[in-house]
Amino acid sequence: MDQKMFCYQCQEAAGCTGCTNAGVCGKKPDVAAAQDLLVHVTRGLAAVTTALRAQGEEIAPEIDRLITLNLFTTITNANFDKEAIDARTQETLSVKAKLLDRLNTTDGLPKAALWNGEGDWEAYARTVGVLSTENEDVRSLRELITYGLKGLSAYSKHANALLKQDAAIDAFLQKALAATIDDSLTGDDLVALALECGKYGVDGMALLDAANTGAYGNPEITSVNIGVGQNPGILISGHDLRDLEMLLEQTQGTGVDVYTHSEMLPAHYYPFFKKYPNFVGNYGNAWWKQKEEFESFNGPILVTTNCLVPPRDSYKDRLWTTGCTGYPGCKHIPGEVGETKDFSAIIEQAKTCAAPTEIETGTIVGGFAHAQVLAVADQVVEAVKSGAITKFVVMAGCDGRAKSRDYYTEFAKALPESAVILTAGCAKYKYNKLNLGDIGGIPRVLDAGQCNDCYSLAVIALKLKEVFGLEDINDLPIVYNVAWYEQKAVIVLLALLYLGVKNIHLGPTLPAFLSPNVAKVLVENFGIAGIGTVEDDLRLFFGA
Repeated sequence: MDQKMFCYQCQEAAGCTGCTNAGVCGKKPDVAAAQDLLVHVTRGLAAVTTALRAQGEEIAPEIDRLITLNLFTTITNANFDKEAIDARTQETLSVKAKLLDRLNTTDGLPKAALWNGEGDWEAYARTVGVLSTENEDVRSLRELITYGLKGLSAYSKHANALLKQDAAIDAFLQKALAATIDDSLTGDDLVALALECGKYGVDGMALLDAANTGAYGNPEITSVNIGVGQNPGILISGHDLRDLEMLLEQTQGTGVDVYTHSEMLPAHYYPFFKKYPNFVGNYGNAWWKQKEEFESFNGPILVTTNCLVPPRDSYKDRLWTTGCTGYPGCKHIPGEVGETKDFSAIIEQAKTCAAPTEIETGTIVGGFAHAQVLAVADQVVEAVKSGAITKFVVMAGCDGRAKSRDYYTEFAKALPESAVILTAGCAKYKYNKLNLGDIGGIPRVLDAGQCNDCYSLAVIALKLKEVFGLEDINDLPIVYNVAWYEQKAVIVLLALLYLGVKNIHLGPTLPAFLSPNVAKVLVENFGIAGIGTVEDDLRLFFGA
C-alpha cells in the first residue's frame, strides 16, 4: 500500500493505527512531511548541543528556545502552514551549521546532525519519519519519548514567554531528543529514559506553575460568565497567558471585549486578570466545537497555541494566529520572547464586527489549583474522614470529537454522590456544565485549570498522602480515569508514572504508538489499562 504519510501521535490516529493519506486533524501529507523533517533536524541540533555540553560549553538560551518551539510547532493541531514550518527548518539548519564548527570532533554524530539541507526536502523527509525505525518496539519507545518531549516543550515555551527558563530542563530535553536517534540504546535504556522524561515533566510543570502564579497570582475559586455582552469581541484560544495579558492591555478603552475559549478558560481564575473590565467571560466549549462557535462569535479569533481546526472559509478572514500556531491564508502576529506583540490590527477588525451571538447563559466555577485546595485542606480531610467524600476521581486530560468520549459525561453523571472529580485540561468540558452539586460546600467538580495544571492535582495528592500519613500514594482514595488526545497528555502520564501512580485508566483508546510489547510493560509494571463500559468501570472503581 502506497502511504502518503504516517502519523500516529494523537488519539484520533485513523483506525487506532495511524493516518496514512491525510491526518484526521486536517494535516495534509506535505505538511506531515514538513513536520517530520523539522523534528529530524531538531533531533540533529539536539545531538550537537548535547555534544557541546559534553565539551563543557554553554548553549545560548535562544538556541534552547528554538528547539523548544520547534517541537511545540509539531504538536497536534498547532501549525498547518508548510511555509512557516519550512522556515523553522531552515533556521535550525543554519544554527546547527554554526554550532558544528565549535565541536572538537563530529565523529559519532548521527546523520540528522550532519545533514545540511541539500536535496529534495519532501523526499528526504519520507526517509526520516516515524517508520524509519524498523523495530516496532524501539520505534514505540522512541515515539513515546518524543511525544513526551513535545508535551514538555509546550510547558517550557509558556514559561519562556514569562521570561522563566530552566537550563537543566532544556539540557535534558535535548539529551533525550538526541537519544531517540541513538541506535546503541537498548529497550531497557529507552524505558528508563521515558521515566526520566516524567521526572522532568514534573519539573517543567512546576516551572510553569511558578511562572504563572508569580506573574498573575494563585488561582482562586471563581464563577465565570458563559453569556455574552453587547460590545464586539475578540475570542482568544489556547494556553499562553502572556498573550492574553498583552491583548487585554491593548484593548482597554477600545470598546472591544475579550472572551476566552477552551483551554484559555482558566485564565479567569487568576486574580491579575480580574482587573480588566472588558474581560467578559468564556465563550463556548472544547476545541473541537470551534467551527460552529467561531462562526457564531462574529468577531476575530486569536489562536495562541493548539488546538486549531482547519477553519471554514466563512470565518477564515477573522482567524489570527501567533506563537507556534499557523494556518495558510490566516494572518499571523509575530513576536519573540520578551517582545510586546502588536494586536492593533486584530483590535481594529473587531471594531467592525457584530457582538457575539449568545449560545448559552449562566456561570461555571473553577479555580481549584493546589494553593486554593490546600487552603481548605482541613475541610477536605474532614470530609474524607467522616465518609462524606469516599473517593476522588481524577478525570483530567483532553476532550475530542469522538462519539466514544460521551463515556466521560455518562461516567461523571453516574458517579456516587460521595465522589469528587479532580480535573484539569479541556476534558472538563464533558462534565463541567453538569449540575453535580457539592459535598458540604466542596463542589463535586474541582477544576484546577489547564492541562499543565495537572501539576496541581499531583501536589494535592502528595499533600493528602502526607496528611494521612501514607507510605504509598496509591493508598489514597483516588482513582485515575484520564482522557487523552495529544502530546501534553503524554508528558502528564509520564509525570504521574514517575511519581509512582499506578492503575491509571486511559481512554477512549490506548495510544496507537504503544506496541503490544511496550503496552505489556506499562500494564505489568504500572497497571495501565483502557476503559470499559460506564457500569463495568464504576464496579471496578467503587465495588458492587
